[in-house]
Amino acid sequence: MKKPKVQQHTERRIAAALRLLLAFVLLVAQIGLTFLLSALLRQRSAIVYTVLELAAMALAIRIYNRPGTAAYKMGWIALVLLAPVAGMILYLLWSGDRQNKQLNLKRIPLPRESEAKEEQSRLNVEKLRRVHPQWGRMASYIHRQGFPLYQHTRVSYLPSGEEYLADMLERMEQAEHFILMEYFIMATGQIWDKLVDVLQRKSAQGVEIKLLFDDFGSMMRIRGEDLEQLRQMGVEVKIFNPVHHYVNRLYFNYRDHRKITSIDGDTVYTGGVNVGDEYANITHKLGYWKDCGVRLEGEGAWGLTREFIHMWEELDGRMEQEHDYYRPHGRFEVDGFCQSVSDGPDNNPQSTVEDIYLQMISGANRMVYVTSPYLAIDEAMIKALCLAGDSGVDVRLMLPGIPDKKYAYLVAECYFGELLSHGVQIFTYTPGFLHSKIVLADRETAFVGSVNVDYRSFRLHFECGTLIYDDPVVEEILEDLHGIIGESAEVSLEDWKKRPWYRKLLGTVLRLFAMWI
Repeated sequence: MKKPKVQQHTERRIAAALRLLLAFVLLVAQIGLTFLLSALLRQRSAIVYTVLELAAMALAIRIYNRPGTAAYKMGWIALVLLAPVAGMILYLLWSGDRQNKQLNLKRIPLPRESEAKEEQSRLNVEKLRRVHPQWGRMASYIHRQGFPLYQHTRVSYLPSGEEYLADMLERMEQAEHFILMEYFIMATGQIWDKLVDVLQRKSAQGVEIKLLFDDFGSMMRIRGEDLEQLRQMGVEVKIFNPVHHYVNRLYFNYRDHRKITSIDGDTVYTGGVNVGDEYANITHKLGYWKDCGVRLEGEGAWGLTREFIHMWEELDGRMEQEHDYYRPHGRFEVDGFCQSVSDGPDNNPQSTVEDIYLQMISGANRMVYVTSPYLAIDEAMIKALCLAGDSGVDVRLMLPGIPDKKYAYLVAECYFGELLSHGVQIFTYTPGFLHSKIVLADRETAFVGSVNVDYRSFRLHFECGTLIYDDPVVEEILEDLHGIIGESAEVSLEDWKKRPWYRKLLGTVLRLFAMWI
């Protein structure tokens, strides 16, 4: 007899909570033992403790002088200075000396591009450089990071989670060869039921289906029984980084935040939308959930399909066919270029996506609009936004009116004063939660993907997105952004200064540890 949905939901949450509790208990035990050891040394061996304190001071200086972001370094420096011996032990225990955590991913190269395709990408970069020199330079940088620039790609903008998910499910119905999905959140509900229905029929037709999702993002939202149902249907399922692994190195902080669906290689989706009812506004816990995504058809679809294949194989998965089987076959005679990118902690201290954001902001001559549910940025990003504002560029930053994480919004507020004083306009989306992740510059280029404007996305998460250059769809994105602004409240410097003292204090403290929250 099938259990009632309420009982299933309760059991799922209990099981997930127990796994999360295990990870939390192990983490707290490490911290507790570290501080206990520190206290014992201080009481019983003053000489050893003093030597370790001096070593901790030297370590703080070493952290400061190492390459890497200031936010990352300041968090560790604060811990080491506040609790010298315990902080130093935790730093060494959690491999704070190395930002490029490897998890248990196999170190394999991306699927190779032929010399002809590499040359075509270089030619596309030169074409773009002739029309828009500043974006040509940026595209050249990204090409050198291993991400080709494509033409002959039809890009469609999907301005809401409802449209994204409905369009994706409709296109899945047409799949003939394979469906590849990689998401941070997979959650049972109405959208899940529709997805399972499609996958069941497609699997029965012999379509290859692979599904990859993050454990932390989905653990409270999906049951083992749901996954077993998929596997019995013939769907291959992989779970990224179970939360109870790597507790001794804080690797559970490293999540797969990407959103990718590839259908027969010819059609690919990405954006901010996960597989869950809130993204389609079936549930309304945070008011209206404003999200977006893009659909790529043609040559440029390969960029994200390739990223899925790479992650699947890094997790020791096997593709059923040779890589070229998964490439797109169609091409479209349309204007513009596109360039899909991915990033992750295995690339630290370099952050390709953060570099892209910085180049878009500094390269803008007239306007730059940014949407993000979170804001936790380093000095380089603050300076880029402030310089753009001081230079007369129309800089507009859009954030949620109803945040999902109050502490994250307190961190975001800390940046408002400096940004507002340099001409950056800040808007909060009053109907609800703004989850879209967009950067648009000069009505010429736009980035749409999974990347938040915060430390976690730039340094801790595996992310992806697509840059669109000189394509008419950029105007559609701009129109949607104007719609967001029209439904938002503008933040003034005067109002920001009047916020309660406790919000100022909490935000200042939380900002110091933004890399961990």
